[in-house]
Amino acid sequence: MNRTTMMDEVVNIIGPYILKILKYSDVTPYNFYLNRRKFVEALGLASLAFVPTPTLAKQSYSTNAKPNTIEEITNYNNFYEFGTSKTDPAKYAQSLTTDPWEITFEGVSQNKKKFDLAEILRGKAIQERIYRLRCVEGWSMVIPWIGFPLRDLIDELELDNNAKFVAFETVYRPTEMRGQKRATLDWPYREGLTIEEALHPLTFIAIGLYGKELPNQNGAPFRLVVPWKYGFKSIKSITKISFIKEQPYTTWSSENPREYGFYSNVNPNVDHPRWSQATERVIGEGLFGERRKTELFNGYIEEVGDLYKGMDLKKYY
Repeated sequence: MNRTTMMDEVVNIIGPYILKILKYSDVTPYNFYLNRRKFVEALGLASLAFVPTPTLAKQSYSTNAKPNTIEEITNYNNFYEFGTSKTDPAKYAQSLTTDPWEITFEGVSQNKKKFDLAEILRGKAIQERIYRLRCVEGWSMVIPWIGFPLRDLIDELELDNNAKFVAFETVYRPTEMRGQKRATLDWPYREGLTIEEALHPLTFIAIGLYGKELPNQNGAPFRLVVPWKYGFKSIKSITKISFIKEQPYTTWSSENPREYGFYSNVNPNVDHPRWSQATERVIGEGLFGERRKTELFNGYIEEVGDLYKGMDLKKYY
């Protein structure tokens, strides 16, 4: 199945909300994007069902903060599989083949343990989530993702053990991902969550942004978004998900456990050993723009605070 055929099938499954026929340069400006009815009409949608009103946005965990532009979101990235510069992903990620795309599941009792993307998306209620993104490096963005809660997928699986953790792996293709030819990290990139974190309604699988198909440099075609954690926890281009009993190997916390803990919750009171986490540089405000005060759990304390009740956040950083 070629890319066009597969994407047509995906669009038929999830409805017309993700419009691959639009160019990124056609993206709706922010002030127009927030006008719900005009946005729907501009994209040619027949229904308002997938576009949240401001009231629904709060109920669906979206922030009211102004999203960054699509140019900022797609051209300032960490994706070491394509290089260590912020501009490398946009420059080199088009080499990644995202169709066909399959995801393998371990720790499940289904006879079938490998599914293509269309199978996974079938029946999912696709929605928009406008989330803050806070990088461990001290910068931040606001991104309008398109996708579905991870728990909607987990609920469909038959877990065959008493899973306490969920482990994820990025695709390993050195021929397409030039950064994997160097031992910058221990490839493939791996991340993990506790099962409680994975099942939290904020934890999201993104397949698009700004109402469009997810660009390669942002983790196409299937990535995790965990908005209360530092950005490196939101693993990109996932090809394997495992449900396990023991805390999984995760790339950055294994590379340097002193600097990158397993939990990696955004916390202004726990500095990185080499810099403060008390404030953040907001992308789009310029190098000399006013820094924003970092919020505990990236501003999502009301939603996720109970997950860590009684936990020593300086020890479990």
